[in-house]
Amino acid sequence: MKSKIIAAALFAFTAGGIAFYPALKEVGAVNGPPTDPFQPPVVVGNTQEPPKIEVVFVLDTTGSMSGLIQASKEKIWSIASTMAQANPAPEIKMGLVAYRDRGDAYVTRVVDLSEDLDSVYATLMDFRAAGGGDGPESVNQALDDAVHKISWSQGEDAYRALFLVGDAPPHMDYQDDVKYPQTLKRANARGIVVNTIQAGNSPPTRLVWNRIAEAGLGQYAQVAQDGDAVAITTPFDDSLARLSKRLDETRLYYGTEEALEKKRQKQEAADKLHESASLATRARRATFNASKSGKANLLGDGELVDDVSSGRIELDAIEKEHLPASIRAMAPREQRAVIGEKARQRKALQEEISELSKKRDEFLKQEVEKSGGAKGSLDHKLYSAIRDQAARSGIRYEAEAPAY
Repeated sequence: MKSKIIAAALFAFTAGGIAFYPALKEVGAVNGPPTDPFQPPVVVGNTQEPPKIEVVFVLDTTGSMSGLIQASKEKIWSIASTMAQANPAPEIKMGLVAYRDRGDAYVTRVVDLSEDLDSVYATLMDFRAAGGGDGPESVNQALDDAVHKISWSQGEDAYRALFLVGDAPPHMDYQDDVKYPQTLKRANARGIVVNTIQAGNSPPTRLVWNRIAEAGLGQYAQVAQDGDAVAITTPFDDSLARLSKRLDETRLYYGTEEALEKKRQKQEAADKLHESASLATRARRATFNASKSGKANLLGDGELVDDVSSGRIELDAIEKEHLPASIRAMAPREQRAVIGEKARQRKALQEEISELSKKRDEFLKQEVEKSGGAKGSLDHKLYSAIRDQAARSGIRYEAEAPAY
């Protein structure tokens, strides 16, 4: 079994930048955003809140990148699950900046940071490789947009990172561009680590990608042009995918019409994933959603079952027109019965997913061992180092290996 280079690179660099967190704290950030309401407060540094991990992929979507884009679609939930292994469980947000070049269908497309990874993933699913073919791309604008058009937090206790993924160097001949050295200085000042992953082996790209990673206090890696991704399927993927869909069906959203419209979009993103993503991808999503960090993606805010069951809100306090349409016409007693049944179903499904996820993890561990082990791989080496270094920032990784 091959060693899944793209998964290794994306995981290692996502977790890897955490190693630079202590240095970034010296830049001088201010206190961060409020505590996540879905988790109890924990002590991290001088604040009582879960650690925050914010990751934005700056992805070349020109024609030559089709293989790596597909690999990224397959591996994004593994990356999220790997980040979720931290202790204490972090608040995880992801974003995207897709880029091509001037004259193509678009220069950049920005998807802001969000805990709603389903919606981020649904957008990633729509990306297709096209355009380019003439050498340098609009890397400068992509990096500038990633630093300035993304809603980064400002707290000290957050790991913020960009991952520039591409196979061609930046245009340095555009007179109205903000050149990458200037953007990297601003990233440093805002506590954002900038890492690079090169697809292919172009010497000019390698030179610039190394410079960007060094100036961005990040790391550089090189992968094959197609990512050299190997899908790892397990006997548990089908069951996990079905359970994940049933878990989604326990959600009931309430609020204003504007709020409900946003939740409909979230549900549509999940439906799209269930219809189009591979079994392995859906199984990885189920594993992530069963984690503490995955709760925000599973539920979001304004989810009636969790809010009422936890006591955060009283059912009687919600205006009738703000209730989910499916229970709006019911008597209060019937509404409570529906909410209680949804809560019981959710708990049972989460327990079943957690048990199957453990079996899936053990299966994958055995498969890796059959192949001779992964201790010599890039992801394992970096993970071992980061597990120790990240502890200095209050983000601890105690697992023996990343999630696959």
